[in-house]
Amino acid sequence: MSEPVNPARSRTRRHATPLPLDDDATLHAMGYPRKLTRRFQAFDNFAISFTIINIISGIFSSFGFGMKAGGPRILVFGWIGVSVMVLFVGAAMGEIASAYPTSGALYFSAGKLAKRHRGAWSWYTGWLNFAGQVGGTAATDYAAATFIQAFIALQWPSYQVTPQHTVAITAAILLVQALANTYTVQLVAVLNRISVWWLLIGMVVLVTALVVLPAHHQPPSFATHFANDTGFTNGFYGAMLGLLVTSWTFTGFDGSFHMSEETVRATVNAPKGIMRAIACSALTGLILMLALIYAIRDYTAEAGASAPPVQVLIDALGTGTAKVLMLIVIGAMLFCGLANMTSNTRQIFAFSRDGAMPGSRWWHSVSPRTRTPVKAVWLAAACSLVLVAPGWWSDTAFTAVVSINVVGLFLAYGVPIFLRLRLDSFQPGPWNLGRHGKLVAAVAVTWIVISNVLFMLPQSAPISAKTFNYAPIALAVVLLIATAWWFTTARRRFQGPVSYGSPDEVAAMDLI
Repeated sequence: MSEPVNPARSRTRRHATPLPLDDDATLHAMGYPRKLTRRFQAFDNFAISFTIINIISGIFSSFGFGMKAGGPRILVFGWIGVSVMVLFVGAAMGEIASAYPTSGALYFSAGKLAKRHRGAWSWYTGWLNFAGQVGGTAATDYAAATFIQAFIALQWPSYQVTPQHTVAITAAILLVQALANTYTVQLVAVLNRISVWWLLIGMVVLVTALVVLPAHHQPPSFATHFANDTGFTNGFYGAMLGLLVTSWTFTGFDGSFHMSEETVRATVNAPKGIMRAIACSALTGLILMLALIYAIRDYTAEAGASAPPVQVLIDALGTGTAKVLMLIVIGAMLFCGLANMTSNTRQIFAFSRDGAMPGSRWWHSVSPRTRTPVKAVWLAAACSLVLVAPGWWSDTAFTAVVSINVVGLFLAYGVPIFLRLRLDSFQPGPWNLGRHGKLVAAVAVTWIVISNVLFMLPQSAPISAKTFNYAPIALAVVLLIATAWWFTTARRRFQGPVSYGSPDEVAAMDLI
C-alpha cells in the first residue's frame, strides 16, 4: 500500500505520482465507515457518466432548438468548442474526485476546500446539486415519455397525446427505475454496462441509416449554414444561445464522482471515468450531429416541426424506419434517467449521512440485504415525481420547475473548482494535473460562469409566459429556501462534512 501524495511532488508528471491508497483506507481517512458495496469497476464508473451525458438523448432533445439558434454552424462548431471547455471542467472535477473519492462528491469537497465558512459552502453546493439532479431525472424521464407518446401516435394515429398521459407515463418510468435501483449495486452496474453498448450500437445504427439510406444529402458546405430564428435580431446573440445545445447535453458527469464509494480504486477510476465519459461523448456526439445535419431535407419545415429530429428521420428515411430508430432514442432516454437517479440517490445518501437533510437518519440507511440506500432511492423518485406533477396542468409550469437542472448542476460543479483555485495548500490525489491544475481550474470556472449566464438569458422572442426562461426564478427559489433554512436552523447544526472518528475507529464501524 502506498503513502499519500506529498504536496511537493504534485508538481511532477502524473506517471511519477504514487499509487492510490487502499479504497477503504482512503474512506476511513476521510472519517467515514464503509457501508456500500464496491462492485463498480473502471468501466462501470465510466458507464454511469457516459449514460447520464447520453448523446442520443441530449441531441434529440435539443436539436430543434439548435436549428433555430445558429443552425448547423453552431450545432457543429459549437459542439466542438463547448466539448473542449467541458473537458476542462471534467479535468478540474476529476482532480478533486481523486483527492476526495466519496459519495458526497461536490458538497463534500466544497466543505473541505473552503478556507472559511465551510458549512455554508458545503450546504449551498449540496442543495444545488440535489435540486439539479432531481430536476435532471424529472426532465429526462418526461422527455422519454414525450418520445414514447410520439412513437405511439405514429403507430396508432388515433391516439391522443395529452399532458396527463405524459405525466402518467413519466410516473410509470420513475417507478420502474426506482425498483431497479432498489436491488443490488450489481444490477445497476449491469444495466449501465448494457446502456453503454445501447448508446454506442444505437449511435452506429442511427448514423449508418442517416448516411446510407437517404437518396439526398446536403453538400459539405451545409455545415457552415447559419440560421437565427430565435426572434432576436442580433445574430451573435442567437449563436451564443445555440451553444446551450451542447451544454444541455454535457450534464451529469459528476455521476462518476458520486459512485466513488462503490468503485474499485476510486482515486484513479473515478476521475478517469469522468474524462473518458466526456471525451467519448464529444466524439460520438459530433458524428451523430453531422449525420442528422446532412440528412436534413427541408430545413424550414423540419425546424418548425413539433419534434424536429423526428421529422428529419421521417423525411429522410420514411415513417417505418423512423419508428424503429425512435425506439433506440427512447431506450437511451430511459437508461439516462436510470443512471441519473442512481447518482441522485448517492448524493442524498451522503448528504444525509452528514445530517444536512430532514429525516437524515432515514435517507442514509442502507438495506442489509441489498447493501443499497433503498430509502434514498424512493426519496429521489418521489421528488422527481413532484417536479413532474405540474406538467399535468401546464407545460410551462413543468419547464419552470425543471429548469433548475442545468443551472443547479453547473453551479454545483463550479463551487468546489473555484474553491480549489483559491487554495494554495490543495493536496491532490493520485490522479492529478500537476502544475497545470490551477490553470485548468481557472478555465473551467470561466466557462461555468459564461454558460450559466447563457442558461439564464431569454432564449426566444417575443417573450411571453410560454417562452419566458424560468431558470433564474427556479434558481432564486432554491437559493432563497436554502438561505432561509440556513439562517434559521441549519447553521447551528451543520458545519459541513462530519468525521465519524479516527481511521481506526471508523474502520471498526464498517458494515461490510
